Amino acid sequence: MSTHALHTDLAPKAIGPYAQAVRANGFLFTAGQIALDPETMEIVPGDVAAQTERVLQNLAAILAESGSTWEDVVKTTVFLRDMADFTAVNAVYARVLGSARPARSTVAVAGLPRDVRVEIEAVVALRDA
Repeated sequence: MSTHALHTDLAPKAIGPYAQAVRANGFLFTAGQIALDPETMEIVPGDVAAQTERVLQNLAAILAESGSTWEDVVKTTVFLRDMADFTAVNAVYARVLGSARPARSTVAVAGLPRDVRVEIEAVVALRDA
């Protein structure tokens, strides 16, 4: 199996020893994205809805770099610091993804990097595979 790391300057650079995304066997696996502004590498101000908006913009940049769209996403995992944020996150998620309906898991976690409220990762079926 060959793998290939993917990088775009339109999403935050990795803040640790990992890739933004990796291509493998016809799929793209993204790293979890948090609400980092890729230009400043600072967390965007605002509530969980604002953070979710930035997270999905970061994922969209990675999708675009791979030649994919939300319609190609087959699975997402949403990590929430507080399950009480589910409704707000879900509203932004539904609006941004439009008619795309990937499988999804949502889990509450004890903490997330940089104390953000939401992190999302995706698995994508690549068109050119």
